[in-house]
Amino acid sequence: MSARLLVVEDDHRLRSVLKRGLEAEGYQVEVANNGAQALEIAGARSFALIVLDRMMPGLDGVEVCRELRARGCASLVLMLTARDTLQDKIDGLKGGADDYLTKPFALGEALARIEALLRRPLAVPRPGGDGMLQVGDLRLDPSARVAIRGKRRIPLTPREYALLEHLMKSPGAVVGREELLSEVWKLSFDPGTKVLEVHIRFLRRKVDDGEKRPLIRTVRGFGYTISADDH
Repeated sequence: MSARLLVVEDDHRLRSVLKRGLEAEGYQVEVANNGAQALEIAGARSFALIVLDRMMPGLDGVEVCRELRARGCASLVLMLTARDTLQDKIDGLKGGADDYLTKPFALGEALARIEALLRRPLAVPRPGGDGMLQVGDLRLDPSARVAIRGKRRIPLTPREYALLEHLMKSPGAVVGREELLSEVWKLSFDPGTKVLEVHIRFLRRKVDDGEKRPLIRTVRGFGYTISADDH
């Protein structure tokens, strides 16, 4: 499955050029033309990488990036800017950006930066330290709110993150539907919908698709469990 990217740029022409260029390379691309729209889209869907303009009316790129990180968004962020001072770059990187690209730039350079970011090996803290949760080769860092399987960063929505965290706190144990609805959705009753099943399906797709050993499984009639043991 090709990576899903979000392009956040208030300049219509540049936004269109980036979208067409990225789609031509096989990426799935969504766009936003301001910071508020970007936060709304990123809160509803997960993205492997976000191309984020630094200078936008309203919320600027640094503010958007800080808010994304505060919400637990683990997507890679490539920040675009017409300002190339050292302090601007420091502000962007401290705000949570992973790389910086100064305007004007050639489309080929942007594509190369994005490809390099998506290939970047991840520095993974040692399991067991600082509250790190681990099941098999899947690691969850609650302090950074980042999920990693092997060397693959897994972009998660806040709800998906909370669901995965709750399962990983009790590896091998069967966690019931009522408990998950209570702890993750803060519901004291069963809403009678498939909201939990839908989120489990999305989470399983992100965590297990393409892997030799699936970790998340359904225990019919009881709930869900996550385990590295053979099923």
